[in-house]
Amino acid sequence: MELQKSYSWDGIYLKSARLVGERLCYVAEYEGQWLALLGWSAAAYHIRARDQWMGWNANQRRARLPLLANNARFCLLTSPGQYPNLASRVLALNQARLSSDWQEAYGHPILLVESFVDTQLFRGTAYKAAGWQAVGLSAGFKRVSEDFYEAHDRPKQLYTRELVKHAARKLRQRQLPQPLQKYERPIDPSCQMAGEQMTSLWQVLHRQVSESRSVKGLRHKQATVLTITFAFLLSGGQGGHRAVACFAQDLSPTQRAAVRCWFNPKTRAYEVPTENCIYRVLKAVPVVEFQQALWLWQHARHGGQDGSVVVL
Repeated sequence: MELQKSYSWDGIYLKSARLVGERLCYVAEYEGQWLALLGWSAAAYHIRARDQWMGWNANQRRARLPLLANNARFCLLTSPGQYPNLASRVLALNQARLSSDWQEAYGHPILLVESFVDTQLFRGTAYKAAGWQAVGLSAGFKRVSEDFYEAHDRPKQLYTRELVKHAARKLRQRQLPQPLQKYERPIDPSCQMAGEQMTSLWQVLHRQVSESRSVKGLRHKQATVLTITFAFLLSGGQGGHRAVACFAQDLSPTQRAAVRCWFNPKTRAYEVPTENCIYRVLKAVPVVEFQQALWLWQHARHGGQDGSVVVL
């Protein structure tokens, strides 16, 4: 049996063959007959069961996630029982070459792989036979675009397998082993605005930019979300709503208080806006008012002198 590598395929298995991020596709064949198709893609961004099992923190996950891959598609093309143990045999052959193929295609290895099994349809027997481990259930959401998910109320069993001995232990260490450090992805920058600057900007945005949402039941004011977004961009951040939400999670309690984050009386802690909250605010904010408020804030701090002007 032989595995052939490809970078894409069309119109096979499930509702869509579209894979997310970095991806590799394989065809398993024997004497010219196609026996199975496998598709690997970027690992899921955040899975609570996996992250708790691995024991890494949010920054480690963001920096080291490219060292994981997801078996997003696995389709047998033969009749049941035609080739005993075919599925586990194909998985074993694929696992043996996946990391080196990924290194060749994308410049970094794969240390650990994951896959989801719909337990209402399958039992995950092939994964178990190939040495995979069940570590928990997903939250019951499906990806509908790069940054967004929809609930489907069908949690899936998550299986993982280490391609490198003690991979999970290495990925949660404070520092990766020396040979792997060059593959670690830089994480989003920390906030470069002082607390006084964030407070003064919040006050200007709160006064000058009309609230685009109904104020009833709001935990976070629009000015809070806009100040965090501005601080993210001014600190060199890149990315969409999720990147802003991750940046907010790294704010200190003092910084959270400076931008008037919601104070949870039960936990006695400031909580930052969620990704969905950030999306709703940025989608509806009056852009002209926002820009004029930023100019007003800059003028108040620096006067009429020439200098750098921030434009969003």
